[in-house]
Amino acid sequence: MLLFFMIFSFSVASVTIHFDDDNTLRQPGLPDTRVYNCPYKAAEQINDYDSIAKWDFCNPRNHFKDLMQAKQHEGKIRKTKNEEKTTGYPMGGRATRLYSALAHTISSSDASSHHVPLPLTHLDTYQPADATLDPDFCQEQNGSPLSPLNAAEVMRQCEVALGDGAPRFHRNFIRHSNGNGHSIRVMQWNILAQALGEGLDSFVLCPPEALSWSRRKYLILDEILTYRPHILCLQEVDHYFDTLQPVLGRLGYSSRFCPKPWSPCLDVEGNNGPDGCALFFDESRFEFLDCVSLRLSAMMIPTNQVALVMILRCRSSRKCVCVAVTHLKARSGWEWLRSSQGSDLLRQVQNVVQKHAAKTSEDSDFHIPLIICGDFNAVPTEEVYCRFMSSPLGLDSAYKKLSHDCLTEPQYTTWKIRPTGECCTTLDYIWYSQDMLRVDALLDMPSEEEIGPNRLPSFSYPSDHLSLVCDFSFKEDK
Repeated sequence: MLLFFMIFSFSVASVTIHFDDDNTLRQPGLPDTRVYNCPYKAAEQINDYDSIAKWDFCNPRNHFKDLMQAKQHEGKIRKTKNEEKTTGYPMGGRATRLYSALAHTISSSDASSHHVPLPLTHLDTYQPADATLDPDFCQEQNGSPLSPLNAAEVMRQCEVALGDGAPRFHRNFIRHSNGNGHSIRVMQWNILAQALGEGLDSFVLCPPEALSWSRRKYLILDEILTYRPHILCLQEVDHYFDTLQPVLGRLGYSSRFCPKPWSPCLDVEGNNGPDGCALFFDESRFEFLDCVSLRLSAMMIPTNQVALVMILRCRSSRKCVCVAVTHLKARSGWEWLRSSQGSDLLRQVQNVVQKHAAKTSEDSDFHIPLIICGDFNAVPTEEVYCRFMSSPLGLDSAYKKLSHDCLTEPQYTTWKIRPTGECCTTLDYIWYSQDMLRVDALLDMPSEEEIGPNRLPSFSYPSDHLSLVCDFSFKEDK
């Protein structure tokens, strides 16, 4: 056994990564045309998940020390083509972000007990200086600040802009309890990044006109305002600063945004910046207490997936709730990485709640219920789903209550057709503390007939993922 371990360790340690003079990474043994900006993208393109897993994560401290030394030895750095394509957006070089994150991981002796902070070049993207507000919603007059909006007026504006085209889905709420009149409405939704919808995702049966931002932005806002959630958790947001934040902000929502460090949107010409997760809350209903932006890790190595964890206090009941939003790694072959990211998220959420409890002198951190929303990119049989179900935090998936036995997830939360075939499955979830929160109502799913033969997205619906909407109430409130 010892001999096997020594041979295995030597084989991993002997793997080297060469840096070309254009600041990109090259894995030995790959054809010369295979050049990658980061190991994760390389793994997706060569479909060699086992070897890339060893390359990235085995013996990470020693391996990345060697990698950093090799990087310094290579000398002069030139901008990559991708960087030239996105000049003007303050993201910083992809390789630079990778190395700065790795350097922090290597030098941090207690990385396992703290969340992985985002590198400085990543934090710079929180407020781009050149963000231009959407003129259809945010026309300033004589330099005066934007005035508040009325939700009904915005919905009328959406209706006029969309015209009498394809009908919207008619979805109903299925009630499970009478509630107490003070339900908390939560919406979870992957809205489909504009750059991905038009540039990379290849929805083969969706007309290009249905993917234009000039149409999709109205459908997105109409969907949100139709259900008017108190808490809104979004993924694949790449129009936060110019559209969603200013519009929803004028409607009474406060929010936070966390972009991905290596967003695939930046590979698309004419992109609007990186996509990421956004968390909005109704200021008339909640008071903001704390928020942490996380970069999820796997085996202590930072990955490209992020999360936001926010503590809110209900203004009427004075009760607190911890809300998290995330978007885990996509595609088949990355189940192990999603499982590790999910475990890291559960640990980080618990840490945030414990720290808040310590600051407020609460008797127990478990007095704060949890709501965790996200596109997990995982079917209910995956390990990450099982980890959440068996977590000591006492979580359950809200949308199981749509089934007759309250034990089965919906048949689908996403339905799309790509060149590789049709995908109809459940990937999105709203997790909640089942001992402290009660599910009062759930928004049902549209039928196959409503979705249509070309599936999603479409003229009727702006994303390939369906929104999930759930009404919660505190259990002790009778």
